[in-house]
Amino acid sequence: MTKRICLHGPESTGKSTLGTRLAAHLGCEVVPEYGRAYCEAHGTDIGMAELVHIAQTQDAMNQAAAAREGAIVLFDTDPLITAVWAEMMFGTRDPWFDSFSSYADLYLLLDIDLPFVDDGLRVYASPEQRQRFFDLCKTELDRRGVRYALIQGEGEARFEAALLAIG
Repeated sequence: MTKRICLHGPESTGKSTLGTRLAAHLGCEVVPEYGRAYCEAHGTDIGMAELVHIAQTQDAMNQAAAAREGAIVLFDTDPLITAVWAEMMFGTRDPWFDSFSSYADLYLLLDIDLPFVDDGLRVYASPEQRQRFFDLCKTELDRRGVRYALIQGEGEARFEAALLAIG
């Protein structure tokens, strides 16, 4: 059975970088973030319908990878973080998000202890916005009752914390 591990947390916390490094170390696939590709192609002026589309497409990509993968598959993201985006952007969410239940086996919640890097797509840069985003991320995991580990530190320390959590 494939162990599904999902990176979770606010923007600019190193999810994609960590995912790539973990995949290389563990010899597994990392499913990329569809929302980033969508926003690069269509812009960041999106509504709730686009968020649901992004979440559903991400889930389909994640499920396909889990079906073909070996011992471990890493998800750069999943619909739980898209639900948090809906909360950040609109203060509410589409009912589809609450019906989602294809949870990963382990979520790695990345802390906001890294400096914010503006890459042209990121929007929540202030310390207050980053803290709110992080709090919503943690609340979503707690509300769902999923297994997760808080990942902190920079560089090697962050990588080692993730490996320790994965076991």
